[in-house]
Amino acid sequence: MSGAAVAAAVTPGRTTKGPAAGPWLLGVRHHGPGSARAVLAALRAARPAAVLIEGPPEGDALLPLAADPHMRPPVALLAHAVDDPGRASFWPMAAFSPEWVAIRWALDHDVPVRFIDLPAAHSLALKEPVEGPERAEEAEEEEEVTPVVDPIRVLAGTAGYDDPERWWEDVVEHRSPTGGADSGAPPSEGAPGDALAPFGALAEAMGALREAYGDGGQPRDAVREAYMRIQLRTARKEFGDGVAVVCGAWHVPALAARTTLAADRALLKGLPKVKTDLTWVPWTHRRLARRSGYGAGIDSPGWYGHLFEAADRPIERWMTKVAGLLRAEDRFVSTAHVIEAVRLAETLAALRGRPLAGLGETTDAVRAVMCEGSDVPLALVRDRLIVGESLGEVPDTAPAVPLQRDLTRSQRTLRLKPEASERELDLDLRKETDAARSRLLHRLRLLDVGWGDPVAGRGSTGTFRESWRLRWEPELHVRVAEAGVWGTTVLTAATAKAASQAVAATALADVTALAEHCLLAELPDALPVVMKALADRAALDADVGHLADALPALARSLRYGDVRSTDTAALAEVAAGLAERICVGLPPACAGLDPDGAEALRGQVEAVHGAIGLLDTGAEPGTGLRGRWDAVLHKLAARDAVAGVIRGRATRLLLDEGRLAEDEAARLMGLALSPGTPPADAAAWIEGFVGGASGGGMLLVHDERLLGLVDAWLTGVPADQFTDVLPLLRRTFSAYEPGVRRTLGELVRRGPAPEGARRDDAAPATGGFGPGLDPARADAVEPVLRLLLGRPPEPVEAAV
Repeated sequence: MSGAAVAAAVTPGRTTKGPAAGPWLLGVRHHGPGSARAVLAALRAARPAAVLIEGPPEGDALLPLAADPHMRPPVALLAHAVDDPGRASFWPMAAFSPEWVAIRWALDHDVPVRFIDLPAAHSLALKEPVEGPERAEEAEEEEEVTPVVDPIRVLAGTAGYDDPERWWEDVVEHRSPTGGADSGAPPSEGAPGDALAPFGALAEAMGALREAYGDGGQPRDAVREAYMRIQLRTARKEFGDGVAVVCGAWHVPALAARTTLAADRALLKGLPKVKTDLTWVPWTHRRLARRSGYGAGIDSPGWYGHLFEAADRPIERWMTKVAGLLRAEDRFVSTAHVIEAVRLAETLAALRGRPLAGLGETTDAVRAVMCEGSDVPLALVRDRLIVGESLGEVPDTAPAVPLQRDLTRSQRTLRLKPEASERELDLDLRKETDAARSRLLHRLRLLDVGWGDPVAGRGSTGTFRESWRLRWEPELHVRVAEAGVWGTTVLTAATAKAASQAVAATALADVTALAEHCLLAELPDALPVVMKALADRAALDADVGHLADALPALARSLRYGDVRSTDTAALAEVAAGLAERICVGLPPACAGLDPDGAEALRGQVEAVHGAIGLLDTGAEPGTGLRGRWDAVLHKLAARDAVAGVIRGRATRLLLDEGRLAEDEAARLMGLALSPGTPPADAAAWIEGFVGGASGGGMLLVHDERLLGLVDAWLTGVPADQFTDVLPLLRRTFSAYEPGVRRTLGELVRRGPAPEGARRDDAAPATGGFGPGLDPARADAVEPVLRLLLGRPPEPVEAAV
C-alpha cells in the first residue's frame, strides 16, 4: 500500500482499474507531507478544471493571498462572529498541509479554487459560546474534528501495528506517490492512474469503516457533508466532471454517495447563522501539535515539515540539524557523531522492518549517539525540532480589524517582532524606545492581550528597569479582535476600557490596581475617571483590610511619577488620606482575630509598612506619616489583646527600622514567651518575629540573647501541648536556609556563653556576636578594610 492519504479517487458508486474519471475525490490526512506530495502528484496528472478545498466558503476572497510572496506558512484562516469576537474558529495550514499544496497549485496554474465546507456563519452559530478568560484558547479549530472512531488506528491495527503513527509513516510518509521508498524528492508527473491509485486504494477501507461505525460519533458531519455535496454538484455544473476535491479522507465515502439535492437541502434547513469576519493570521508549529489540544493535530510538526522540504537524504539532513542545535547549546557533537547516528538509525529501521528510518529510529539514534543516553538534551530536540517553533507571516494586505493594524504598526516601529518562542526583554525606561515598549505592553495587558508578562528583573531594582517575558500565541489575534470593540488604536481602546472598568468596579483594591495600570500604560485621559472613582470608593469604604489592600498599589504608582514624567499629585493626596485612616483604624482591627484572620492581617501590616516607606521617604525619624505609623507599630507590639503573630511582626519591623532598641526587643520577647503565655500564642509570636523570608534566622544567629529566650521557652513547653505548637514552629524554621538551620543547631547544642564572657578565637566559627565591642577582633579586620579602601596603613608606634 503506498501513496498519500486515507481517501478515494472514485466516481460516485463505482471504482475503476485504470485512471478514474472525474470528479476526483482526493481524501487526505490533514498536515501530512506524504498526503501533500500525493495530492500534488494527482493534480499534476489529472489537470482538473477546478479545485475544491475543505474550508469555509467565506474565505474564497482570501485565497489569492496564498500566492503573496509575504505569505509564509504556517498560517490559519480565522473566522469570528462580528458581534462576539470570542466565538471564533481556526483552519490551520502548514507548508506540508495537502490543502495548502492544492491551493498553491491552483493559484500557480490559474485554476479556480474554492472552499466547500459548511460556512463559518453556520458553524460558529452552532458552537456553544465559551465563557471566561480562556475563550480564545478553547475556540475549536474547524479544520477537522477527529472522529470518535480513529480510522488510522483501526487500519493500523488491521495491518498488525500497535502504533498508528508508525504505520502511517511506513505506508504514506516514507513512500513516493508512485510506490517504493521515497527520498523526499518532489513527485514526478507520472501516469494519471499511478498518481490517483493511492486514493482509490484506501477509499474502500474508509467506506468499510463508515459502514461499520456510521458517522464515527460526529453528528455534525452529516450537515457538513450535505453542504459539500451541494457545492460539488454546483461545481460540476459549472466546470464539468473535471473537478478535484481535497478533503479529509473520512468524508470521501459521504461525498461519493448517491443522494438527492432535496435530501441534502433538508439537512441544512433551519441552521442558525451569525455575521462573521475572516482573515489570515500567523500560526505556529507548536499549535499544530496534538498536545496543544488541536483535534487534527500531529505529534511532530517540525519532523513532518523537514520530510516535506528535504529534497534528498532526509535522515542525513535531519541529523545535521540536530547536531547544529546541540552545538548551539554548547554540547560537543562532531561530524563523526552525525555519521554514526545516521548509521544507527538506518540499522534500527532495517531491524524493525521499516522502509526508511522514521522519527522513532532517528530519535533513538540521537539519544544514544549525540545525547549519550540522556533524555535531558533530547527534550530540547523534541521541543525545538520535532515540534518546532516556526511562526508564520501574513501580508499587510490581509483583512484585519483596525486595532490589529495599529498594533502591527506599533510592533514594527518599536522593533518588537512577535515570536512563537519565549524570550525575555529588559527595558530601561530612561530610553524613549524602551519606555514606548513598556507603554505598549502595559496597554495590551489592560486589554487582556497577554503578549507579555512582567517578571522580576535581574539587573536592577530601580523604577527605571522593567523585565518582560514575551511569547506570541495565535489565539492573541482573537483577543485583539475582542478588544477592538473598545477602540481602533491600542491607546484609545485601553483608555476606553480603563474608564469603563473604573465606573463598574466595586472594590477599592480593584480601583487602585486600575490606577496603577493607567500610570504604567500612560493613559492620561483615563486617569481622571479612575481617580474620581478611587476617591469615591475610598471615602465610602471603612474596612481597614480593604484600605490596607489598596494602599500598596498607590504607593507603587507614585514611584513611577519621576521616571514616566506623570503628574501624581492627586494620587499622592488620596494615598496620604488612606494611610491616615489605616493608622487610626488598624489597632482596633487587630484585636479578637482567629488564626486565619490574624495571618491575613499580618500580611497587610507588612504591605502597609512597605507602602508608607515609599510615601514618606523624606521625613525625619519620628515625624510625619512615618512617625504616626511607628506609633501604631509600638501599640501593636505592646498590646496583649493583639494576635501574637501581629505583635511579633510589629516588633520585628520596628527593630529592623532602628525604631526599637535591642534590649527592648528582648524584653518584649521575654514577655511573649513567659510561662503565663499559652504555648500556641507564644509560637505565633515567634513566627511573626522570625518567620518567613525576613532574615529572622540570621537575627537569632547573631543575637544569642534572643536565641536563648526562644530555646528556654521551647524546652519549657509542656509535653501535652508540644504537639499543638510543633506544626507552627516547623513552618517557621523550615523557611530558613540549610546553613542557617545548621548554625542554629550548633549554637543550641553548645549552649549559651557564660555571662560576661566573649567568644574568643578558639571558639567555634559558629559563635554569635556579643553584646559589646571586641577590640581585638576589630583591630584584626581594620588592615583589610584599609587595603580594600586604598588607605595607607596606620604607622606602628615604636616601642619605648
